[in-house]
Amino acid sequence: MLRPFKGLWARDLLLGLVLAPLLVVTCYQPVRVAGDSMQPCLANHERLLINHFLYRVTPIRRGDVVVFYFPLNPRTCFIKRVIGLPGDWVRIRRGVVYVNSRRLSEPYLRGGWRGRADYPRTRIPAGDFFVLGDHRTASDDSRDWGMVPERLIVGKAVFCYWPPSKLGLVH
Repeated sequence: MLRPFKGLWARDLLLGLVLAPLLVVTCYQPVRVAGDSMQPCLANHERLLINHFLYRVTPIRRGDVVVFYFPLNPRTCFIKRVIGLPGDWVRIRRGVVYVNSRRLSEPYLRGGWRGRADYPRTRIPAGDFFVLGDHRTASDDSRDWGMVPERLIVGKAVFCYWPPSKLGLVH
C-alpha cells in the first residue's frame, strides 16, 4: 500500500508547472493553417500543434500530415499529407493515386476535390517524400514543384486547438 507524503504535493505541483511548459516548448510548436489546400482535414486559419521531436525517434509514415519548409523558398512553410515514401513509385491517373502500382485508399478526400489530373509514374528518391494537399484542385504540391527532402520537414501536425469546434487530433 502506498501512502502519500504530507507536504510533498506542493513540490509535485511546482515541478509539474515547470516541466509541462518546458516539454511543450521543446517538443511542440503552434502553427496557423494558411489556405484551403488541406480541406476538409484542415481549414484556413485553424491553429495546430506540430511535434518537431517525433521524427527523431520514429519514421515518417504515409498519411502523416507534415509541416515543411517549401523547397523553392525555405523561408516559407507548407502543410501537406505524405503520399510517397523514399523508394516508392507514385502515379496519378485521372485524380486517382497509385503507390507501387496499388490504388491508394484516401478516406480523407472528398470526391470533387480529388481532381482529374494525371502525374507520370515517378520513383521517389532516397531521402525525399512526395506530398499532396487533401483538396487537390486547390493545392500547390509535389505534382507542381517536386519532392520534399527529409531535412526540410519540420514536424508532424498532431493536434488542432482552434477553433474549439475542431479540437482534437489531426488525422
